[in-house]
Amino acid sequence: MKHFTPDEFHTCHLGLLLGRAALLKDRIIDTHMEPHGITAAQFKVLIIMAQFGVDTPAELCRHLSLDSGSMTRMLDRLEQKGFLARQRSEADRRQVQLVLTEQGQQLTDRLPEIGADAMNELAGAITPEELKTLERILKKILVAAGDSITLLRVGDK
Repeated sequence: MKHFTPDEFHTCHLGLLLGRAALLKDRIIDTHMEPHGITAAQFKVLIIMAQFGVDTPAELCRHLSLDSGSMTRMLDRLEQKGFLARQRSEADRRQVQLVLTEQGQQLTDRLPEIGADAMNELAGAITPEELKTLERILKKILVAAGDSITLLRVGDK
């Protein structure tokens, strides 16, 4: 379904609003994670590892739409901070597996609480019904675009 024409495109704010909302979300997460020495980007790596059992850099790259160089730098920082370790896969020595350290596990145990606080701050201006509608609409857009992560991880929840 087409909603925009080239003549009307200058009045379309969808892309701007989605981008600004994503930036705001990351700023809020940064604020909530600052006491733990973690950025929003690092939070995303840890929460994906903890919630979805993702344990390889390649799979994290797919989830976060990052290139391998950016992911390597991100994992280097998390490893230096003591939150994760890299290990060679026993099944395939060419593969690297990511493992949360004890410190990393302690932090990831708290991430749902911290994340919930951050998302409550982000969505505090809308009603529960509006939030459900917003999530439903965003899922519909992503699924229609063939976003495999949304299909795999969010589905009809």
